[in-house]
Amino acid sequence: VHPEALVPSLSSLLLRIPDEFKPLAALGIGAFMLVVLVLFHGAGIHRILVLHERGERRLLMGRPHLIRASVLFGGAVFLMLALHIVQIMFWAFSLTRLGLIAGIHNAVYFCANAYTTLGYGTVALEVQWRNISPIIAISGLFTFAWTTSALVSVVAAHTRVIEQLENERLRELEMRMAARKAEWDARTSERGAERAERLQARKQQ
Repeated sequence: VHPEALVPSLSSLLLRIPDEFKPLAALGIGAFMLVVLVLFHGAGIHRILVLHERGERRLLMGRPHLIRASVLFGGAVFLMLALHIVQIMFWAFSLTRLGLIAGIHNAVYFCANAYTTLGYGTVALEVQWRNISPIIAISGLFTFAWTTSALVSVVAAHTRVIEQLENERLRELEMRMAARKAEWDARTSERGAERAERLQARKQQ
């Protein structure tokens, strides 16, 4: 069977469910998708943290660049945002393919409102399937809480890296100042030695 033929059959299968069992079916479908998305979110957050940690090590091993540290932090935040957007799109695509919402734009709008627990909008599910709405909200609560905890660790790591880079910059400046001072002292001593030699040579004449 062609894969695209399975989706319409699933949509028609949902229509065959008796109305009194559709709320339970909505809970089951929503719970399954919630578990899948939470696992996906966990894998994504783990990958983002690993990439951020690798970037920190590269920063600390090289020359201190505060701009690169800011770019690294911004990239981690952007990836976390993208992770939530992907999950909203997954909810929207699923509801559209299941035939519960007509139009991907309406589905995205509905899922974004439910996922972020805004709770308002002109698009709504049918009465029998509206139990999916709180499941989408719960998935958003779970994943936002997970993202918040990860973001706290990223902010703490970013602050620590910035402090270390600032300390390294100060040490570099101190080393440069010390090198310049040593060079200046060497030149001054050389000039003093040259003057002493000239004075000695004049006295001998």
